[in-house]
Amino acid sequence: MPPATHPPTPALTRHQSLVLGALAREDAPASAYALLSHLQGEGLRAPQQVYRALDKLIEYGLVHRVETMNAFVACAHPHAHAQGLVVFAICDQCGHVDEFSDSAIEQRLQGWSRSAGFRMKESTVELHGDCARCQAAGSREAPAVAAMPAAPAAKPARRARKAPGAGPA
Repeated sequence: MPPATHPPTPALTRHQSLVLGALAREDAPASAYALLSHLQGEGLRAPQQVYRALDKLIEYGLVHRVETMNAFVACAHPHAHAQGLVVFAICDQCGHVDEFSDSAIEQRLQGWSRSAGFRMKESTVELHGDCARCQAAGSREAPAVAAMPAAPAAKPARRARKAPGAGPA
């Protein structure tokens, strides 16, 4: 998969600048509706105005969509993705998101794609768990829990089959 390429960033419109600024001030991913409620005083009135701005900001590489949260974050390092892979570590307690790239993970995904004959267009990995700050806060509030026994090895994934008579997906 080639590195992510984005067109040069043109001058942002007023709405794009407002949305990007609002996302940059957020401590956690924000939904389009949350952004709209923050920006109504600035003249944004309809969700479509926010979605249009977000679409362009994503196209320019300045914003990412966090799929599992149906929310958006300002890119931690705009236009600096040496790899095409973006990884998000998402804290399920406080909502903080760390963004990073990892060439080893990207190479493994590319290898699998080649061996499976799969043409990967883009890849995003979302990790969910607890950040160091929340873990530290939790360890002060609750006694340590005994370690759970290791889970049995996962079975190989099976391919989904269509139900008889089902049309194309």
